[in-house]
Amino acid sequence: MDAKDILGLPKNSFPSLEKKSRPPKESQRKPDGISREVYALTGGLAPLMPSIEASQLKKKPPPVEKITWQWLPFTSSARKDNLQLYHWVRVVNGVPPTGDYSFAKYNKAVDVIKYTDEEYDKFLTNPMWTKEETDQLFDLCERFDLRFVVIADRFPSSRTVEELKDRYYSVSRAILVARAPSSGDVAANPLVKELYNVSQEMERKRALSMVLSQTRQQERRDEEVLVEAKRIAESRIPPKVAEESHLAASNAGAEATERAVPGETVSPSNVQLPSMVVPPTLSDNASTLASLRMLRVYLRTYALEQMVQAANSSAGLRTIKRVEQTLQDLGVNLKPRVPTKAVCAEHLELRKEILTWLNLQKQVQYKEAEGSSFRDGSYGETPGTPKHLHRAGDQDRTFIPDAMNFGVERVSKKDQKRKAPGAPSAHKRPRKLKATDL
Repeated sequence: MDAKDILGLPKNSFPSLEKKSRPPKESQRKPDGISREVYALTGGLAPLMPSIEASQLKKKPPPVEKITWQWLPFTSSARKDNLQLYHWVRVVNGVPPTGDYSFAKYNKAVDVIKYTDEEYDKFLTNPMWTKEETDQLFDLCERFDLRFVVIADRFPSSRTVEELKDRYYSVSRAILVARAPSSGDVAANPLVKELYNVSQEMERKRALSMVLSQTRQQERRDEEVLVEAKRIAESRIPPKVAEESHLAASNAGAEATERAVPGETVSPSNVQLPSMVVPPTLSDNASTLASLRMLRVYLRTYALEQMVQAANSSAGLRTIKRVEQTLQDLGVNLKPRVPTKAVCAEHLELRKEILTWLNLQKQVQYKEAEGSSFRDGSYGETPGTPKHLHRAGDQDRTFIPDAMNFGVERVSKKDQKRKAPGAPSAHKRPRKLKATDL
């Protein structure tokens, strides 16, 4: 039962609207060789020009490749025992791949120099080493590709890694020099050019182990020592450096006073020189060197970073970025890849020269701007336009107008307007004139 049954209304009270039947669309199949977008644009019309070249119509379709995986044997040229192993291989159309093992190209061997018995007796005798030990060393070097840690583990007698390295490099260098017709032919060889220093290598490893074995308390104590050493070094600045900086500042102030326009009052605010005029003190470098001396062991990269920070302490952030940009333009790394003592010294010297060059550029620009302002000051002012000073400290000074200036009349008129019959008594101080009253 619904609402129509309750009200007694017929169920079909409204004439039903007959829906018009739409004619079914004829489904047209898209021809082959035409994209769906092009076919939708043409509306099913046949193209006037063929969309496929005639040569493509006569061309046979490529055959379908049959790919399988087979368990096949293989050998590697990196092995000398002709060991045959098996692996899964991708086979196309039943033809297995040919050629060497794909990973054999990664087998890189080191060329270990061989010597004869005559060469050993003539050039390689050493009271600390026997011929049998030397032969075993070179055999292990060729077998393990100069992995001296593994060689020291497999060596029959108790020899350190540094001793094995020293013996190998000394023998190789002696053989190269003996076989060369002249010493200049092998001068560029790394084995001859770079000598192996046993004592330096042992000291380096000992120092590195000390640094890596430090505890948190020791690191904290080292930081406190560095801070205290820096404070002591700053308190012991040489008096000559301070006197020279003070003398340079006073000379620069005297030059600015002499160049001032006649008739213009020169105040301390007018004599403002850039910071690069005063020569930088040596306090930062001295404190850095003192802090490094306090450390028993330190990495050279850490010392380089400290020296660079000390050299950049007197420069601003923009100047430091310009120094780094100049280094990049010159093709120099911001941190040396091989931080030896000579390389670090040259790197610091280059940074100092670039910083000096940038400071000289700023000083030249400052002098040129100062000269142009002096040249424009003689004819750039008009009688009725007061001179606006934008230097620090000028706003606090009392402006004293000249008797011939037009501003006197304007000030007197304003004072007359402000004065009334009930004017204040004469014992009060008169109001000072300001630059805004002109």
